[in-house]
Amino acid sequence: MVKINEYIVADPKVLGGKPVIKGTRISVAFILQLLASGMSVEDILKGYPHLTREAILAAIDYAADTIEHERILEVG
Repeated sequence: MVKINEYIVADPKVLGGKPVIKGTRISVAFILQLLASGMSVEDILKGYPHLTREAILAAIDYAADTIEHERILEVG
């Protein structure tokens, strides 16, 4: 298991190694999809009461950091 930050981990045995909120099978991508669908952090917390605000914010921060360091390569 790789600890990405205090709240986000990646384990090949959980969702094929996708980054998830520690202790859950809830992926960072799923959190982003919920937010993109119009849910607020409060809505997510109501629907998934075992999550914390800090874990959701850590997922957003991880995604932002990943995109910040992404490199686009031109092919062809």
